[in-house]
Amino acid sequence: MAAERRASVTRETKETNVRVELNLDGRGEVEVATGIGMLDHLIAQIGKHGLIDITVNASGDLSTDEHHTLEDVGLALGRALDEALGDRDGIERMADATVPLDEALASVAVDLSGRGYAVLDAAWTGERMGELPVDMVSHLLWSLASEGKLTLHARVLSGVNDHHKAEALFKALGRALGAACRPRSRAADQSPSTKGTLKP
Repeated sequence: MAAERRASVTRETKETNVRVELNLDGRGEVEVATGIGMLDHLIAQIGKHGLIDITVNASGDLSTDEHHTLEDVGLALGRALDEALGDRDGIERMADATVPLDEALASVAVDLSGRGYAVLDAAWTGERMGELPVDMVSHLLWSLASEGKLTLHARVLSGVNDHHKAEALFKALGRALGAACRPRSRAADQSPSTKGTLKP
């Protein structure tokens, strides 16, 4: 396992400019500025509850809508996670977490398998949380899973308030990611796969 599990990723297109810095062995220190307040809040949950240091700076064509910024932030964050994980030897690889927030309950299971895939089950009450369209939450998670090369199952089990449901979901994601990235104390020099590798 690499001594420093960090990554810095820049994604520039005609629609957005995104920079992500990530430290898997951090203390949950987060600085996020995307221009979409609820997106900043959700990413902060991943870092804080996964003990992952995350810095995100993004500018995009928000005058069009939030889609491009949110998608590209998810892609860049996933790519940074993949790069910080390196060959993925010596990690726990799989983990899950179930998190409540008042009336809401959410569950997330992850497998840092080297294959990007997402299964999402969340029903929303309204159309937006602040500047964030609720249907874009699933798109954010798909983008993260795709570039992060991880299998992600995320479910909102119950809840009424959309903010509570989304926040519980991302707290659970943070907890699950933090646990899956953790070094395996008894097998730190081994790939957590019967194939012998998690890289394609």
